[in-house]
Amino acid sequence: MTAVEGDAAREHAARIGRDGYTIVENAIEADLLDALADDLLRLERKLGAEPARNAFEGHHTVRIYNLLARGDVYARIPVHENVLPVVERVLDTGCLVSSLSSIAIDPGETAQPIHADDQLIPIPKPHPPTVCNSMWALTDFTDENGATRIIPGSHLADHSPEFGKHYDSVAAEMPRGSVLIWHGSLWHGGGGNRTGTRRVGVAMNYCAGYIRQQENQQLGIPHDIVRGFSPRLQELCGFGVYFGLIGHIDKNTPAQLLGSVDDSRMIWDLA
Repeated sequence: MTAVEGDAAREHAARIGRDGYTIVENAIEADLLDALADDLLRLERKLGAEPARNAFEGHHTVRIYNLLARGDVYARIPVHENVLPVVERVLDTGCLVSSLSSIAIDPGETAQPIHADDQLIPIPKPHPPTVCNSMWALTDFTDENGATRIIPGSHLADHSPEFGKHYDSVAAEMPRGSVLIWHGSLWHGGGGNRTGTRRVGVAMNYCAGYIRQQENQQLGIPHDIVRGFSPRLQELCGFGVYFGLIGHIDKNTPAQLLGSVDDSRMIWDLA
């Protein structure tokens, strides 16, 4: 498996700029797919995870949040060599983990309302991406089993969709091991599952370094677990400072809370 980098990463990022999304096929190695699928079933049993039963999260959809705090295997996701280089070209290398969760759509689920992941951010549209999200296919994604519904080009609209209103959309079909990556302004939603089998995906969401995360990684993940992360994953979880300013603690990097030594300087020191 060849890493998505250089020209390939730029092409995927350019496609997101033009169409609002891209699909990286054959992105995830089989052993990781198997490990994630097995562990998600373990977590579902351990946590007694059940559908939230609301219009957005679904009545027949099982979601597990805060996955970085729930097992070592999940630390492989945010820094994956076939996904992160694309996200970094859409946002920048100062991007952060916003949330990491699983979404298992069971038979009988109806389509999720069309929405944009950044529509609660009160800035005019269209705008540069503040959010870049991805969906990892742990099973095949088809029109029949609940593949993510998308409206290509909608990230360029001057408004967000009206929640609950019907919009024509297409299924982002992709084989197991693929990853759908999209601009946070893209109009989309989970599909309905008209089959007899479950559709399983992992939602790996990123935000620009100047946007607060959807899940508070600094408080949600015990520091003993974060100390075992790679330096890059620690930065992605917010234990760093964006452009020498955003996210500091009394002019110090949050990494010092982990006992790390950091020589980075604040922006005021560089003036």
